[in-house]
Amino acid sequence: MRGLRSPPVTTDATPTTTLVFIRHGESNVTVNRIIGGFRSCSGLSPLGQSQAERLAARLRNTGELAVDALIASNFERAIETARIIAPAIGGLEVEVDSAFGEHDPGPDIDGMTFMAYIEKFGTPDWAGDPHVDIFPGGETTAQFHLRVGAAISRISRDHVGQTVAIVCHGGVIDMTFRHLLHAPVTGVFDLNTTNTSLTQFRSAASGRWQLVRYNDAAHLDGLPIESPRTPESAS
Repeated sequence: MRGLRSPPVTTDATPTTTLVFIRHGESNVTVNRIIGGFRSCSGLSPLGQSQAERLAARLRNTGELAVDALIASNFERAIETARIIAPAIGGLEVEVDSAFGEHDPGPDIDGMTFMAYIEKFGTPDWAGDPHVDIFPGGETTAQFHLRVGAAISRISRDHVGQTVAIVCHGGVIDMTFRHLLHAPVTGVFDLNTTNTSLTQFRSAASGRWQLVRYNDAAHLDGLPIESPRTPESAS
């Protein structure tokens, strides 16, 4: 397939910075229907490993990403994904940055099944008030948005003119859209980001960010969409 990486655009004043967000492969906690924060994350499912290996093969074959830094969140599923693709993009060392972790449910809910959560707290209103404690003892949506936004600003300052790959989570990619495109913190749109897909932004001369691609998962062709889920239980 043809490489999808666009050539960098520069001006005399501001070099182009590119951020490539890669959602981790399918996780064990997803298969087991568990709210898996960094405390309970046990890495990739067998399908998740295959997804990451497919992405690595694609990146090796196309050379579409010339990456200067490779960052992963502190969740085992993101670290494992990053380590699988690292040899395909120059053997970069994986830098672990907890600021790119998924929405933190807090120590009391981390590891709880989805059914147990709903039985105790009800179905969360993700499009509602971002300051409501959807996860009692964890982050509010507003706190999550602030954390991710601050991390993006920091990485953008530290890597001006470079391309940075960030292996992270669906929620982080959602918050990235809201931060870089100045969208509301909640509501208006929903994203359904595919495991190991590529989402790419680049800075423009105007100082704004441009979306280059979203949810690019061509390398997954022929793989199952997901693993069979564990039957839901409140235990």
